[in-house]
Amino acid sequence: MRIITGKFKGATLFTVPGNTTRPTTDYQREVIFSMYQDYSDLRVLDLYAGTGSFGLETLSRGAEWVDFVEFSNKALTVLLKNIEKLKCGESCHVHRRKADVFLGGTSDRWNVIFLDPPYKKNMVNGTIRLIKERCLLLPDGLIIAEHHPDEKIDPEFHKDIINYKQNSRITAFTVLS
Repeated sequence: MRIITGKFKGATLFTVPGNTTRPTTDYQREVIFSMYQDYSDLRVLDLYAGTGSFGLETLSRGAEWVDFVEFSNKALTVLLKNIEKLKCGESCHVHRRKADVFLGGTSDRWNVIFLDPPYKKNMVNGTIRLIKERCLLLPDGLIIAEHHPDEKIDPEFHKDIINYKQNSRITAFTVLS
């Protein structure tokens, strides 16, 4: 796994050994970043961060700040190693919390919220709902969700979908009102 472009272009990232996590592949990130390319000066939230590949890619592309939320100790260890490797700790913060607990307790808001919950756990809609209820997106913000094809986006959110890549299991939402 590597950073695709920007100031960290080509840097390889550490991954969690074994198959307890499913990092967003280079291909998946290329699909996301082909849809939305300009992250300059944005605040980003990387939920279910794992190794941090999405948030670190946005920092490489000029994001101002990234909050990483991860609960797994194995993934956190790797995430911290990746941040140290890229020397970008001054531009991010790592929160060891479950995503729903973090979202329920924060008053911060972001331009982009990326979520990649564990597959087949039916967490994507609940997370989107909590983001909406807590008004955690800044004006013109985006939610980008990577999810298993069997985990369908609830119809209540269909009006907010601005881009959907079916083969890649990626859905992007506009600001949820």
